[in-house]
Amino acid sequence: MCAHQPSCPRNESRAPHVVAAHPEQGWSLLCDGVIVFDDTGELLPDGRVIAPHRVPADHLVVAA
Repeated sequence: MCAHQPSCPRNESRAPHVVAAHPEQGWSLLCDGVIVFDDTGELLPDGRVIAPHRVPADHLVVAA
């Protein structure tokens, strides 16, 4: 799937790049097989899920 040789590992300095984007559906496919969602969640190629890392509402800045 990845054009880099060897394929992009997630911990390497070269960041995986988007190979398919579907902003209307809220997700993108990276060259290492990871699906990244707009809410910051991820689905790894082995089926594991990384939960969204959202900022608690009380930490958001509100303009006066």
